[in-house]
Amino acid sequence: MNDLFKKPEPAAPLAERLRPHTLDEVVGQSHLLGVGKPVRLAFESGKPHSMILWGPPGVGKTTLARLMAQAFNAEFIAISAVLSGVKDIREAVQRAELTLQQSGRHTILFVDEVHRFNKAQQDAFLPYVEQGLLTFIGATTENPSFEVNSALLSRATVYTLQPLSDDDLNLLLQRALLGCVPPLALDDRACELVRGYADGDARRLLNMIEQVCTAAAARGVRQVDEALVRDALTQSLKRFDKGGDEFYHQISALHKSVRGSSPDAALYWMCRMIDGGADPLYVGRRLVRMAIEDIGMADPRALRISLDACETYERLGSPEGELALAEAILYMALAPKSNAAYTAYNLVRAFIRDDKSRPVPAHLRNAPTRLMKDLGYGRDYRYAHDEPDAYAAGENYFPDGMERPQFYHPTERGLEAKIRARLAELLELDKQARRHK
Repeated sequence: MNDLFKKPEPAAPLAERLRPHTLDEVVGQSHLLGVGKPVRLAFESGKPHSMILWGPPGVGKTTLARLMAQAFNAEFIAISAVLSGVKDIREAVQRAELTLQQSGRHTILFVDEVHRFNKAQQDAFLPYVEQGLLTFIGATTENPSFEVNSALLSRATVYTLQPLSDDDLNLLLQRALLGCVPPLALDDRACELVRGYADGDARRLLNMIEQVCTAAAARGVRQVDEALVRDALTQSLKRFDKGGDEFYHQISALHKSVRGSSPDAALYWMCRMIDGGADPLYVGRRLVRMAIEDIGMADPRALRISLDACETYERLGSPEGELALAEAILYMALAPKSNAAYTAYNLVRAFIRDDKSRPVPAHLRNAPTRLMKDLGYGRDYRYAHDEPDAYAAGENYFPDGMERPQFYHPTERGLEAKIRARLAELLELDKQARRHK
């Protein structure tokens, strides 16, 4: 009779039902979990140590932390840095102390998204890690070198987890299909589509299979094709954490593809970024930088083309405006390259930073008043337009007493080849003029 009033428990999601219970059941991360590899050795050592698990979502960070606690018969306390504060850390410490007193069991404190804690919060559990009361396991999707303070970083080993490979995802997919009720079968193209949407994320793959399972049950089918998968998964964004590591990795790949004159790769990375949710105008701003930094005077038109692409996008929006960005990327990937202007600029900045403050020579100063003329401002200045070829050969435009350096060294590529020849001609005129002084 009591069963009538018993509150039914919700069915666990497929991802939870398939969570590994032993290290051998974990899919992926063979570089850490294979025989003789560091995390497996940590499990086999008999003594847990503090660690930071760094990797994208859905690659097993939480699972490994739970398995570590299970392997060492330790109390497992999990907190999220997104939802927790110092108060929660104190409560975890009190619970760890009580567990040690009552059962002699050690405690593993798992902090998910540890990079979200500020320095004070990260420092709060340091003393208890040093005392040995807690073994700390942090999980982060961000580079711990930047997001975790040095004191905590020095007390924990960092392990880098990788996105699951296609082989890993295939293994997980077969497990997931058997876990569906009733079991499903996917044709080759449907499997390929699910793997692509999963993008190396095990949790995402399992959640998608659950969606497909529900859709298949509603239609009364057990054989799933590509069309059913597309219908069930109406939208799936690839991994692209704006402001996170993956964001900057893809920007770097785009920039280096343009610099390396690979139009197809440049177009690929641009589309990857936009497909993942990047602001197209951010991509446009990066194009402007590439035009300045990597093409420079070899083809000054690249700067105008990149600016035109940004303005076109602002007028048209998506998706038409993105084509203008694509055309600019192709142009710049194939344009002649020169960083001579960029290098010259940085050399001058460094020189000025280290040099003393030198006064402007009198002949280069303007003299709008009688007093300034009497002081010699502008005296002996040679007006270039009155000179042959509008060039005052031998004139000095640097501060007095300063050697005349050459910061800008044009390349022999593109328009800069002509600039190089012109500069060499002017330098030769200067040498001749100085000889005749």
